[in-house]
Order: sequence, then C-alpha cells, then structure tokens
Amino acid sequence: MEQRVSESASQRTLATGCGGAECPVMKTPSNVFTHTDPNLHPVLEELKRREPIFHTREFGTTRTEFEKVVAPEYLEASASGRRYSRGFILNELEKHPPVDAASAGWTSEDHAVRQLGPDTYLMTYTLRQLERVTRRATIWQRTPEGWRIVFHQGTIVSAEEDDAFPASWLQSPPWRAEKIGNRE
Repeated sequence: MEQRVSESASQRTLATGCGGAECPVMKTPSNVFTHTDPNLHPVLEELKRREPIFHTREFGTTRTEFEKVVAPEYLEASASGRRYSRGFILNELEKHPPVDAASAGWTSEDHAVRQLGPDTYLMTYTLRQLERVTRRATIWQRTPEGWRIVFHQGTIVSAEEDDAFPASWLQSPPWRAEKIGNRE
C-alpha cells in the first residue's frame, strides 16, 4: 500500500493508518535530541571524553579504575535487552578487557547532556560500531572523587528515523483498545 506524505510548516501527515483519515506526525526540530544548554557545554565536553563507557582510556583500563567510576548501585540495560549488575560488569571486564573505541574505528555523534539533579546528568549519543548503530544513554554523577556512572542503556537502531512510528504500527497500532483487550 502506498503512503502519501503531505507537509506543512508545522506538521507532516500520513494518508494511511488512521481509518482512512490522515494521521498527524510531529515535525521535530532538528536539534531536539542533541540540544545541550550552553551552560552545560563544559560538562558535555568532560563526559564525551569518557564515552563510550568502558571503551576509552579516560574512563579507565583496569578493574581498580573501573571500580572508582562505576557507582555501587550501577545498573545496565544492554542493547540486547539483558540487564547487568555492577558486580557482573566488573568481573567480565577483568576477564575480557574491553576494546578501545578509537582503535576499533568506532565513532560517536549527536552528543547531548541534560541536568537531572544538582550533581546528576544524562548523557545521550549515537554510537557507530562499524555496521552496528546504537543509541546510548548514561546517567553520570559528579562526586568529590570524580565522575561515576549510575546507569547505562544501549538500544539498537533499526531505522534512523526520529518521531516516526514503524509503518506496521500505522496500519495496525499496538495501542488500539481491541488489541489490548483481546491480547492479539
């Protein structure tokens, strides 16, 4: 089925998927995902040197260094959907030292920082590991001893589109009441 896209200054609309009516799709300003308050640019630059976590010299290269920058309450949700604890991560890093991102040819882009609390920041970016592309989010905390990570999540990018539902959702939205009630 062909989809017709019409665009105005304030929104895009798709002609299919809403019972024959046009479905509004938000037109996102180009920097909404990468905007950093200018007052946070020094924090952004500090944290960019430490990302991707576990894969830069600035973050650390030994278990002792990793223990200093990984908070005791650290949790991770990996791109595979698995959840990891601090203990598991530290043990695996000791058994299998991580690759250096720059040496492996990995690149990152679209960095942004948002302040979540007095000493807590959310760092987001896109990581390109050759053919694999992931969106990354790390919660960093500034302590008297230095920066440490509290949480990290990676999500595999299946399509490089923002603010757009997959085409299959437009034809059969998963949130429709009959789907939820019937558990299709």
